[in-house]
Amino acid sequence: MIPRRYAPVLFGLLLSGIMSLLVSAVATVSARGLLTGFAAAWMHAWAVAWLLAFPAVLLVAPVARRFVSLLTKET
Repeated sequence: MIPRRYAPVLFGLLLSGIMSLLVSAVATVSARGLLTGFAAAWMHAWAVAWLLAFPAVLLVAPVARRFVSLLTKET
């Protein structure tokens, strides 16, 4: 098992992977359609997107958490 102290990084890795997978699929279908070579083009787009998305999630998550904290209150 992975130590709990790595949970935020693991969460960022999984979140960025799933979101970049979905967004790259939509963008690839939109740009190329479901033609021959779609899967290869999609996987390439996903790899590039994930390389950018993972560090972005790690950098932006603390800012997003702070904004959420400012915009919400205990009930």
